[in-house]
Amino acid sequence: MATAAAEQQQFYLLLGNLLSPDNNIPGQSKITFLLQAIRNTTTAEEARQMAAVLLRRLLSSAFDEVYPTLPSDVQTAIKSELLMIIQMETQSSMRKKICDIAAELARNLIDEDGNNQWPEGSSSPSKVCSLQCCGADGHGFCTGFQKKFHEKVIAALLQTMEDQGNQRVQAHSAAALINFTEDCPKLLLTPYLDDLVKHLHSIMALKLQELIQKGTKLVLEQVVTSIASVADTAEEKFVPYYDLFMPSLKHIVENAVQKELRLLRGKTIECISLIGLAVGKEKFMQDASDVMQLLLKTQTDFNDMEDDDPQISYMISAWARMCKILGKEFQQYLPVVMGPLMKTASIKPEVALLDTQDMENMSDDDGWEFVNLGDQQSFGIKTAGLEEKSTACQMLVCYAKELKEGFVEYTEQVVKLMVPLLKFYFHDGVRVAAAESMPLLLECARVRGPEYLTQMWHFMCDALIKATGTKPDSDVLSKIMHSFAKCIEVMGDGCLNNEHFEELGGILKAKLEEHFKNQELRQVKRQDEDYDEQVEESLQDEDDNDVYILTKASDILHSIFSSYKEKVLLWFEQLLPLIVNLICPHRPWPDRQWGLCIFDDVIEHCSPASFKYAEYFLRPMLQYVCYNSPEVRQAAAYGLGVMAQYGGDNYRPFCTEALPLLVRVIQSADSKTKENVNATENCISAVGKIMKFKPDCLNVEEVLPHWLSWLPLHEDKEEAVQTFNYLCDLIESNHPIVLGPNNSNLPKIFSIIAEGEMHEAIKHEDPCAKRLANVVRQVQTSGGLWTECIAQLSPEQQAATQELLNSA
Repeated sequence: MATAAAEQQQFYLLLGNLLSPDNNIPGQSKITFLLQAIRNTTTAEEARQMAAVLLRRLLSSAFDEVYPTLPSDVQTAIKSELLMIIQMETQSSMRKKICDIAAELARNLIDEDGNNQWPEGSSSPSKVCSLQCCGADGHGFCTGFQKKFHEKVIAALLQTMEDQGNQRVQAHSAAALINFTEDCPKLLLTPYLDDLVKHLHSIMALKLQELIQKGTKLVLEQVVTSIASVADTAEEKFVPYYDLFMPSLKHIVENAVQKELRLLRGKTIECISLIGLAVGKEKFMQDASDVMQLLLKTQTDFNDMEDDDPQISYMISAWARMCKILGKEFQQYLPVVMGPLMKTASIKPEVALLDTQDMENMSDDDGWEFVNLGDQQSFGIKTAGLEEKSTACQMLVCYAKELKEGFVEYTEQVVKLMVPLLKFYFHDGVRVAAAESMPLLLECARVRGPEYLTQMWHFMCDALIKATGTKPDSDVLSKIMHSFAKCIEVMGDGCLNNEHFEELGGILKAKLEEHFKNQELRQVKRQDEDYDEQVEESLQDEDDNDVYILTKASDILHSIFSSYKEKVLLWFEQLLPLIVNLICPHRPWPDRQWGLCIFDDVIEHCSPASFKYAEYFLRPMLQYVCYNSPEVRQAAAYGLGVMAQYGGDNYRPFCTEALPLLVRVIQSADSKTKENVNATENCISAVGKIMKFKPDCLNVEEVLPHWLSWLPLHEDKEEAVQTFNYLCDLIESNHPIVLGPNNSNLPKIFSIIAEGEMHEAIKHEDPCAKRLANVVRQVQTSGGLWTECIAQLSPEQQAATQELLNSA
């Protein structure tokens, strides 16, 4: 046994060395060796799989070095060999890996014009591989592949979908179309919609007939999902085709009741709900009642369904989409939906602690996954039902979000389910859903009054704080931290006691210290002799993850400062040296951006007491307003604005000092480019705030005409509201410089208001929109002046002005 393990280890080492860029083994030998290892069924399964992974990696990372230099007869032999291995392979997971190799080779053999240089790939197995390649590229390369080859790929997929002689190829074509359309931008898909829909409809009609006559269902299942995927991408553009599909889809749900048609029925339910979501409530309402009755009928049979019935997960997702479509009207269906949903969300996985011998007796096909704990022991978990549990938890989040107080009856049982799931380490999706549910459940519970709300918060608070201190995947941790911050915003001042603050302070301190330590480790790795582009790419990913966690730490501090104001400054002092470190000149720009954001909150929510810490942030803030990173400039400019708005008299001289720096940024030649516009708008807003809140720090009469010429703001919606409100203050007080002699500036003001409306800078429900509409209405009553103002607006601006008057 030990000898076999040693040999296997030696083989792995050989495989690894084979791909090392430092060896001088020719590309042909590498490929031949790996193909032999894959073909040799007497080799250990793990070694064959590793050889397959390495060959795919060789083709993806070094294709140009190893393949084009081979003689053409060798290239042909490799392709034939691959297709033969696919046909001979009996293990489904291994065949998938070999298909991935063929897909990688096929992808590399597509030339710049989109022509396939592998004509031998016309037999069924290679069609399957090529289709997997198209589908995989649709996923792996996102919109780049679609933008380049959309016309050829869609035409090719539709053509192979009509290959009536080969069900397997048809099914794979439909699957590839699903992958391709899922990531395809709506703009690219729209020109093909007519053709796509016509083909999908005719194939669906044919396959429905085949189902009735022969009982074949594989292609129909994939076509139904293809229709759903196209509708999901096309959204409202799918409305004209709605009536073409909905009757047939309803027919399938109504009649496909046999056990062997459960998957088809589930996919059709999914398709109907996705189409409903795509076309919107107005169009879908004609069928909403029928669909709900079909779903309700299925739901009442739910208790008779076997636990592995594929319809369950499709039903759960469909109900959530129906909730999104119907909104508050969905509340009436909750009593029917919630029972099975809670049952699925409560699934407890089977777990076991096994020694190595026991583990070897259990195959992967039993649905177990193992983690080696060392000492000849492994921890096993049966994965069946975990995805369904995760989906069900996500649906509970959806109901809480969409129905708000309409979900209040279920908040207690859901919170009791979700809080323990913050520690459900078997599945990230479950933990994320548990975290996301917390602030939403508090919002739902608010309608029951403060006592009920406080009880619920006490039930979740300790667990949430502990969860923020864990070290899971950064995606999970960021969701937990974000949800905790949202909960504090909902609950406000007084929601954390001294013990909570002490624990939270320790956690945040540890996160920030870890952030700096990780940066140092990455710098060390950059000096390593193995450092190359691939290493840098992985270091960049690590860096991005670290910065994302930093943004969530900033979220938590923001919610604490906005709730507790200056009362938390003493507690904050334990973190102060670390935040100061973030804004040092040698730190990367994201550190400086988020360090400034934290000090922005200190100024905004803790002034005038914030001036006690001004020595740490004032100089950097003034310097960084002209920094070359727009993100840092924006954070600095926002800080200078809130300094004027909320800071006390101590900040006056610094407002005067800030003005020329802000103006320099606004007036630079590239200030309105896409990457700079948000920072520039924060500078314009800051100038407005200095004029409004610290008018004695500058010459308002001199600055005001310049400020008007920089309006409107439309990218940063929050600052747009601030500036428009100040503009209304000036107009309503008949400020002579703003109105101009004989109201000569009014046409300019009208164009500013119209431009703001065109860019949706102000929501119509915002009180500011009503103020702007009133300005326009006042001029409307003055005849000639109104005509003069309107005449100077473009047709689009005139339409926008009318829209504002109609809506606000």
